[in-house]
Amino acid sequence: MFLNFLNKIKLVFKDKKLSKKIFFVLICLIIFRLFASIPIPGIDQNALRQFLDNNEFFGLLNIFSGGGLSGLSIVMLGVGPYITSSIIMQLLTIMSPKLKALYHENGEMGRKKFMQYSRLLTLPIAVIQAFGFLMLLQQQGIVAQLGTMALVTNIITITAGSMLLMWVGELISEFGIGNGVSLIIFSGIVAGLPTALRQILFSYDPAMIPTYVAFLFVGIAIILGVVVITESERPIPITYAKQIRGNRQYGGVSTYLPLRVNMAGVIPIIFALSVLLLPQMITNFLSASSNPTVQSVSEAINNFLTNQWFYGITYFVLVFLFTYFYTAVTFDPNSISQNLQKSGAFIPGVRPGESTSAHIANILTRITLVGASFLGVIAVLPIIVQNLSGITSLTIGGTALLIAVSVVIDLIKKIESQISMREY
Repeated sequence: MFLNFLNKIKLVFKDKKLSKKIFFVLICLIIFRLFASIPIPGIDQNALRQFLDNNEFFGLLNIFSGGGLSGLSIVMLGVGPYITSSIIMQLLTIMSPKLKALYHENGEMGRKKFMQYSRLLTLPIAVIQAFGFLMLLQQQGIVAQLGTMALVTNIITITAGSMLLMWVGELISEFGIGNGVSLIIFSGIVAGLPTALRQILFSYDPAMIPTYVAFLFVGIAIILGVVVITESERPIPITYAKQIRGNRQYGGVSTYLPLRVNMAGVIPIIFALSVLLLPQMITNFLSASSNPTVQSVSEAINNFLTNQWFYGITYFVLVFLFTYFYTAVTFDPNSISQNLQKSGAFIPGVRPGESTSAHIANILTRITLVGASFLGVIAVLPIIVQNLSGITSLTIGGTALLIAVSVVIDLIKKIESQISMREY
């Protein structure tokens, strides 16, 4: 297996086209990390570090920003606004038949137009998020009080940084290899590893060796679990009816329809994070009110929202429900059933049409239960580990591991497909 891996690496470097794609990706990620090291003015780094360490919400947002939020850089929003706009556009396809037809029925041109709408929606979302973050961080004392001109300048700078990353991500997807947005998030996770290791080394205590070993085994188990769930699929057998055209016989071939256990990816975690973050941001704004009643009520609500038990249970339930919701949005058993019927295919023992649709929906509901439960556990894993061990510096970021492993698996598959094309 190791020799096979080395041979594939040699093939990668021998293929000039593939080497150029990988080199292009590396250049784009280096540019992103350079921008991520340029902070906006007037930051209290110590206050920022404490704020992120003590706030699960913003710690997760830092992952999706590609690590730009941890230093309040000019790309502090990362690809978050673009991801949010893409999610909103996908949700709108449910309510708008025109958008649904544009995305599913109008071919490549329709999808390009749909993506253009997502890009345009990214701009106002980035402006709103930039303003909200700056106001919230001012209240926390992390950013110095800004005048009107300074506030407008910072909002424009942060918005421009987010739009730039969106463009870089699309360049990676078009001219490089892999998904650009995922690779930007992945690079931020990897860039944070040296800091995490340095914290562990500085706080090293020989008495904690059993804890370190336990964390290592738990980390390996999580990675194995992510790989298994990401790669797991339920095959539904399909047979194509025999057709005679002229003197030749077509069809009669048996194949299968693969249904992935985790069809939603990390999108449900992003959904749940957005829902949990909004009320906390509102209460943080209201806590600075001059009205004592509003201030006391907002502080009480904020304390309730930041309660570890409430946060963990609510987060798990939201991720679980959003997994089913997003799977239902992206996978339509009725359209699959219609496509099978049109192509002369059927599931053995199941009548075509509504019976086939119900059969596929029933299987999808059962396997999604496994995927939804797994995503929920991954989402709340840092809280569980922190409460059991009392250690924050070694808290295992299940979401970060899920993203990292998924991106690596996807990248390896795409590189292998490129190598296979070269061999053919």
